[in-house]
Amino acid sequence: MLTAFARAFKTPDLRKKLLFTLGIIVLFRLGQHVPIPGIDYKNVQTCMDLAKGQQGLFGLVNMFSGGALLQITIFALGIMPYITASIILQLLTVVIPRLEALKKEGQTGQAKITQYTRYLTIALAILQGTGLVATARSGSLFQSCPVGGQIVRDDSIFTTAVMVITMTAGTALIMWLGELVTDRGIGNGMSILMFVSIAAGFPSAMWSIKQQGKIMGGWLEFSLVILCGLAMVALVVFVEQAQRRIPVQYAKRMIGRRSYGGTSTYIPMKVNQAGVIPVIFASSLLYIPALIVQFSNSKAGWATWISQNFVKGDHPIYIATYFLLIVFFAFFYVAISFNPEEVADNMKKYGGFIPGIRAGRPTAEYLSYVLNRITWPGALYLGLIALVPTVALVTLNANQNFPFGGTSILIIVGVGLETVKQIESQLQQRHYEGFLR
Repeated sequence: MLTAFARAFKTPDLRKKLLFTLGIIVLFRLGQHVPIPGIDYKNVQTCMDLAKGQQGLFGLVNMFSGGALLQITIFALGIMPYITASIILQLLTVVIPRLEALKKEGQTGQAKITQYTRYLTIALAILQGTGLVATARSGSLFQSCPVGGQIVRDDSIFTTAVMVITMTAGTALIMWLGELVTDRGIGNGMSILMFVSIAAGFPSAMWSIKQQGKIMGGWLEFSLVILCGLAMVALVVFVEQAQRRIPVQYAKRMIGRRSYGGTSTYIPMKVNQAGVIPVIFASSLLYIPALIVQFSNSKAGWATWISQNFVKGDHPIYIATYFLLIVFFAFFYVAISFNPEEVADNMKKYGGFIPGIRAGRPTAEYLSYVLNRITWPGALYLGLIALVPTVALVTLNANQNFPFGGTSILIIVGVGLETVKQIESQLQQRHYEGFLR
């Protein structure tokens, strides 16, 4: 693997792409530490030290922003508005006929959908930036900090507008940097930036677990977390690479004097067809009740019940609800992203068929049957992976910033595998030995 890296850097065009990607990553990390105007940075650091990694309700967004959210920097919103906009557009494609028609137009339609995604990202960034400023001003961002309500220096409309515009511009800049990496670098730009944001918090989280450990100076807990992380990485790699290959045979067709078709291929159906999206959906949905209680300041019975059952992640009701939501969203997302009838119609149009299955409706029913069977292990796998941090918090008594969370491991391993495959394909074009041997 090290030899392959050396050969990659010896190739001029590949070296240029790798160095360009590294330069964008450095610029991205610098922006995550530049505070926005109107913020008392000393009070922010004081509250960060008192929090000691306990991020509460904002842990998921803070993870995607590389820790910039709680520091309220120009990249505080991170890549989350773009992820949310992409998911919303993908869901609306099934509902709105206009978007579905654009999707079928190929590259031109996809460019139009990408433009809509950018507009929606800016709108969501303005909304989330306003919410973040309001949360920081009220002191809810750091509830246990005595100076949490003194983070925002000025409550004027002008200062608030400048803060929101700065964070929105930071989100637009992140989106532009990601597109630059996609066009001129290695891998998918947005995925690379998401990978960097999550991986940036690993060293501090691991060292925090070591400091909080009580056995052998914390080294036993540290070693257990490392072993747990390696086991999770191995499991994620195994499942993410697993797929059911459905054979497809194309009949021969004579067009003029030439013969077309007669080839054999397959339809790859991954075990985890939905990726990490069900975990993000379930986590976001479980944040809503706690946020309602937090901003309502109600002392009613329903608020007390939610605070006891849906705020702490180690409660059995929270764990069961989280697991069931992940399973539900896994089936929901697979149902809207893979259309067996459309696949069967395309196969029939080009003379393709599954051996032993008649073309048309029987093929669609067979694909739907296989898809439902293969989604069950994928959904259960996502639920178990996502519950690992919760179990670790209870057994190891670790801090809330557990590094090997289900979402973070899924994203890091998935992005790493795709990036390595792209580098390997470019190396193989030059007859070099690849990474995955």
